[in-house]
Amino acid sequence: MKTIRQIGSVAFVLGLFTSVFAGIPWGIMTAYDPRVPWWLRIAVFCLLGGILLVLATLALEQRAHSVSAEDIPAAVPDGNVLLLNSDVVPGREIDEILGLVQGHTVYAVWLGKDLSAIVRLILGGELTEYTEMMGSARTTAIKRMTAAAAKMGADAVINVRYMTTSVVGSAAELLVYGTAVRFK
Repeated sequence: MKTIRQIGSVAFVLGLFTSVFAGIPWGIMTAYDPRVPWWLRIAVFCLLGGILLVLATLALEQRAHSVSAEDIPAAVPDGNVLLLNSDVVPGREIDEILGLVQGHTVYAVWLGKDLSAIVRLILGGELTEYTEMMGSARTTAIKRMTAAAAKMGADAVINVRYMTTSVVGSAAELLVYGTAVRFK
């Protein structure tokens, strides 16, 4: 699937550059000639076909590899891991520091939500599309971190911190990390 997507990407780029850098000058020089040359037709078909191929493969991959809430491991089968953003737990004494645990995910919104967010950016108001995206990313990352802590036998994760970065376009990376500890 990845190879097909790369072929579509190459076809799109070649079609785009041929259409823009050769097709537009040709169209300007021969503005009164209604015939479109074969190479420009092929370039336009490559451009449109490449986009279609990339979108189709991405849709198939997303359907096959979509992460649902059930796919994320449960935090602890027999209890809960306490999450704190401080380094002390009132009334509890830390017996053992187990080490760093983290949860990580990269989320993006689909183009339709991205376009509606752009309109809302112009008109003003909360960008609910991105708010929902980051909420889902935070939930996924916390579940992954908590599962890692439970696997280590931790009672709590202290000094929990979040970090987010923009990957590309409207895609955001979210990392949550902390120190897994066991109580006395």
